[in-house]
Amino acid sequence: MRARRRRAHAIGWSCPPGGAIQLASAVAGSIGLTPVNRVATISFVRTNERSTAVPTTPTAHAPIEATPIPGLAEQARALADAGGGSRALVDATLERIEASQPVLNAFRCVLGDDARAAADAADARLAAGERGPLLGVPVAIKDDTDYAGQETRFGCDGTFTPATEDAELVVRLRAAGAVIVGKTTTPEIGQWPITGGSFGYTRNPWHTAYTPGGSSGGSASAVAAGLVPAAIGSDGAGSVRIPAAWSHLVGIKPQRGRISTWPDAEAFHGLTVHGPLARTVADAALLLDATTGNVPGDRHRPPAPAEPFAAAAQRDPGRLRIGLALNPPWVAVSRRLDPEVRAATVRIAETLEGLGHEVVARRVRYGPVGAIFMPRSMGGVGGWVGRLEDVDAIDPRTRENARTGKILSPALRLARLAEHAYAAWIGRTFRDVDVVLAPTTATPPLSVEAIDGLSNMDTDRVIAGACPYSYPWNVIGWPGVNVPAGFTATGLPLGVTLLGHRDDEARLISLAAHLESAERWDLRWPGDDGEGAIAGVDGGRGARATA
Repeated sequence: MRARRRRAHAIGWSCPPGGAIQLASAVAGSIGLTPVNRVATISFVRTNERSTAVPTTPTAHAPIEATPIPGLAEQARALADAGGGSRALVDATLERIEASQPVLNAFRCVLGDDARAAADAADARLAAGERGPLLGVPVAIKDDTDYAGQETRFGCDGTFTPATEDAELVVRLRAAGAVIVGKTTTPEIGQWPITGGSFGYTRNPWHTAYTPGGSSGGSASAVAAGLVPAAIGSDGAGSVRIPAAWSHLVGIKPQRGRISTWPDAEAFHGLTVHGPLARTVADAALLLDATTGNVPGDRHRPPAPAEPFAAAAQRDPGRLRIGLALNPPWVAVSRRLDPEVRAATVRIAETLEGLGHEVVARRVRYGPVGAIFMPRSMGGVGGWVGRLEDVDAIDPRTRENARTGKILSPALRLARLAEHAYAAWIGRTFRDVDVVLAPTTATPPLSVEAIDGLSNMDTDRVIAGACPYSYPWNVIGWPGVNVPAGFTATGLPLGVTLLGHRDDEARLISLAAHLESAERWDLRWPGDDGEGAIAGVDGGRGARATA
């Protein structure tokens, strides 16, 4: 077992038969990804050093015009069929990232040198006949994950010591053959569902005036824009599911412990897990398979899945009883469900009924979940802040949250002890339903500036009012899958979450794939005219957001 380094994690809020040549050509064709009315300019560092440049704010906002790229599984198959082509694929990916960075700002650092070397090594292995689930395919990781030789800044400014070892997540990605092209942006210590900070705003490819969500906003923006076919995020209060909802993606929050958080035995007192973001259920499941597993030091080690998650994405889920739950958990602010979000959630329920499932109204009795959540989440913030070298460089709201964590520290042990009883309480929901369907957020995406200059209390009002639904499943550690649910009348993405019982990722993935077969959300890309959408997918089908 590797020596443990103490470090906090985020709370989180088919290719044509021609193979690699066609694949590289298809990906290279999307290098011209540019925003409509783009006016920003910036120089971007394409090395292993971090970029300190902050993109200028565009004077006009609109969807970017993204050229579709093959998905994760398609790229892997094409490379395997051709026996190479990773270097061309990775070079095109790096160029695409550079072209997008002035406006989207999805990457905190680009690992250009390492990625090219890994691609060359992958091509040699492919040429020698070796195969792997992700051999030679580019992916991205969130900047809350250790990558040897790079800083793990977690959205914070100041001085950091580079990591000396890879996190177990990175170890497993490398073992699967993936080429890690960069570390994506996140707000400070993953606290907010808006990704911005000293590095500037990370913007939503569907409309650049809006956030892609958070705290895995950089990963979501990168996948939604077609910069990479899939990416890893982390989720401690919805931070995979929220950006997936606001970026028209599939986002899986797996069972706690499904993906190792090592070098931490657990992350944020058990709240936070790593999870994949992708455009399709099959790609998200493939990335989950590649990263699943534990080391002896992990505190949480769920039973091994009975089948690969990618296999679950290919099979019929059977007829399920689904509870439609529109009521949010308690938060100390207004929790009004936006009418467009409500309508999108009900429409997905109707689609599931059309697929043969039974949908019944349910009210989830969330109970006093905030009292169990807050000591753990604020304690996690405090734990991270205590390790920073430059505490004065962070947002005053972060320092205040760290102080709150210290005040609540006597309640931390009680919060952990209460988890088992609370899980049993929530578990009663599943006495007569197999899956719960709920809105992922209460509102459409927020503006990138929605919490700028606010006090901590006013910030909490904004983020809790917009995102009250996700955090109870972090308290109990059970799985959830966000799926796209269409768009607002102005073209902003919406999402719903399929929530499951302990260790039930396979059922959720199978159901999500069944829904995808009807919805075909993978046909929509930022900046398109909606012609690829299936009729009835959303009331704003084909609508383009305006500045």
